[in-house]
This record gives sequence, C-alpha cells and structure tokens, in this order.
Amino acid sequence: MAKNLRLKAARATKDLSQAKLAEAVGVTRQTMNAIENGDYNPSLQLCIAICKALDLTLNDLFWGND
Repeated sequence: MAKNLRLKAARATKDLSQAKLAEAVGVTRQTMNAIENGDYNPSLQLCIAICKALDLTLNDLFWGND
C-alpha cells in the first residue's frame, strides 16, 4: 500500500500534528502514523471520522485518483 500523502498534506494544512488528529478521531498517534505510511488500512468508520476532522470528503483523501 502506498503512503497516504494526501492525508499527511491535509493534516499539515490544518496545522494538526498526528497526535492531535488521532485524538480528534479516537485512535493513537501510532495508528495515524501507520495510516499515513500505508502500513494500516483504516476502517470506513475511521476514514469518515478523519475526513470530518479535516473538512474533506472520502474522495479527497482516500478514493480520489493519484
């Protein structure tokens, strides 16, 4: 699985650390790091929570074409 650079960029745009975004969506910083590195495939529920926290859509972060 590829690194999720869109997630990392969106988080940076909102000036959120991995820890702050993780706290906002109810996971650990390590989980957020694993998602960004492509080492963990988040559930749809977690994807939706991340999108809501970043004011983006699933297409923006996870399903759009690279």
